[in-house]
Amino acid sequence: MKLIETELKGCFIVEPKVFGDSRGYFFESFNEKKFQAEIGQSIHFIQDNQSFSSYGVLRGLHAQRGNSAQAKLVRVLQGEILDVAVDVRKGSASFGMHISVKLTAENKKQLFVPRGFLHGFVVLSETAEVFYKCDNGYDKEAEVGARFDDPAFGIDWKLPKEALIISEKDELHPPFTAENWF
Repeated sequence: MKLIETELKGCFIVEPKVFGDSRGYFFESFNEKKFQAEIGQSIHFIQDNQSFSSYGVLRGLHAQRGNSAQAKLVRVLQGEILDVAVDVRKGSASFGMHISVKLTAENKKQLFVPRGFLHGFVVLSETAEVFYKCDNGYDKEAEVGARFDDPAFGIDWKLPKEALIISEKDELHPPFTAENWF
């Protein structure tokens, strides 16, 4: 496993070591002991989530606050997404900044999104199946979000706005302001 730290401290791209031959391939998608040693912190994932979406579906930007905050390890089982993480940790040198990474079934990359980040993704392929681990359970009362198209972030979702399919809930997220966050 190779960890690449992004410009957002604590947010990593994970590239697994893939072993392939005429039969196919094998890789270790997660090993808690190795992962913790590589990132230098204790992360214990307790919940796995999986979603299936069509081209243009945008999910996000979401987070949970306080004791319900979640770290996530995201990967794609089928298709291609643009995965986005936005640092909303008050006092962080990268507060309000984002990264975006193409995750595909072929490149097998994963994105580790630490607590204190907004997260979202858009499907770039015909369909995509996304799998992610969380280190905390879902808590509706702690859920927060920000507009996917907020100019404060300047995220290029790689698709024209008219191609995006967004839930009513995500359309209603408020604009980002520094006072609203962690």
